[in-house]
Amino acid sequence: MKMAGSIEKRGKDSWRLVYSLGFDANGKRIKKTKTVKGVTKREANKLLAQFITEVEAGEYISPEKMFFPAFVEEWKSKYAETHLSPNTLVTYLLHLKNRIIPYFSEMKLDQIKSMHILNFLKSLEAEGLRKDGKEGTLSTSTIEYNHRILKNIFNRAVEWQLIKKNPMENIKKPKRIQKETSVYDKAEAELLMSCLQKEKTLWSVMIKIAITTGLRRGELLGLEWKHVDLEKGTLQIKQALSYVNQKHIIREPKTKNSIRIVTLPEALIDELKKYKSTWNKRRLKASNLWEGGQYQFLFTSWHGKPLHPSSITTWWRRFITRHKLRYIRFHDLRHTSATLLINSGVHAKIISSRLGHADIRTTMNIYGHALQEADREATKHFDTLFTNNEIRDLEA
Repeated sequence: MKMAGSIEKRGKDSWRLVYSLGFDANGKRIKKTKTVKGVTKREANKLLAQFITEVEAGEYISPEKMFFPAFVEEWKSKYAETHLSPNTLVTYLLHLKNRIIPYFSEMKLDQIKSMHILNFLKSLEAEGLRKDGKEGTLSTSTIEYNHRILKNIFNRAVEWQLIKKNPMENIKKPKRIQKETSVYDKAEAELLMSCLQKEKTLWSVMIKIAITTGLRRGELLGLEWKHVDLEKGTLQIKQALSYVNQKHIIREPKTKNSIRIVTLPEALIDELKKYKSTWNKRRLKASNLWEGGQYQFLFTSWHGKPLHPSSITTWWRRFITRHKLRYIRFHDLRHTSATLLINSGVHAKIISSRLGHADIRTTMNIYGHALQEADREATKHFDTLFTNNEIRDLEA
């Protein structure tokens, strides 16, 4: 059976790709077609070759026959697995499995319109949808995350010319309500430091770095000794470590701005020097049992393997209970770091840089409440102007 491909002009810069597979038993021509727009004739011929390859590989499904879950599989293999970080991919797939795919499972890709998306996002506001066993509704950040996933998926569908109009095009991103973060004040932070003196050096150093630099958990785990300059007293944040699908993955930090150099307090530099000495002895003692390979992470198990991220959270909970400290999440040490700096009068731009935020507006949004409090305290310095003038008026 002879098979052939051709292109047909459909309008200005619009072409129909045709791939003929011969004739059926009734003499009717069997063919697959696909329309592409905004391309030249030469580009259309290139796309035809790609289209033929997809048909012959059994990968091409026309949009009018493709159900949403089937396209998600195409999106996953052709885009998500390559372009998304392992952590992000796992999170995307979890939301797809739990909420998005069940809602759109019976719909074909080209049938999904803006109103369907709006109805879905509205349905997420209902009670009883949480998967953590807690009462109440989903957080606004979770709803916004589902919007982000759908936007990514339908952007690819348009790029690959499977649909003409993007149903996400005119749908505004759901408003995320920034929850007020729970942090330690200066007195609580000092108490925390005191309690750390009774803990193993590894944990003591880790927590002190967390609260004085604002590093994320993955950034702390990704620290290697080559990133520590004990003479200058700085840390280079160049990578983060996560645990996905039963293995550790080293990746670049969250954003380009997350690649940064952070200065350490002088008191912590001395502790790091002592910890480095202890670390070297532990490395020699492990000898052939060392499993760190080419990496020299600051925080590892006795045989050099990186710590599991959840082990940090577990240790932190037990530490808090043991010392009867007020509970905050481990991640809130990052927020505590920022808030302590704000209350000390440090400029928001400096804080943004230390935290690795892509935009100072991110810092302002997260720490707006603390910045307002600091601003109110700052205005008190002007009271002396009025007080001194009042004294002069009385003396006059």
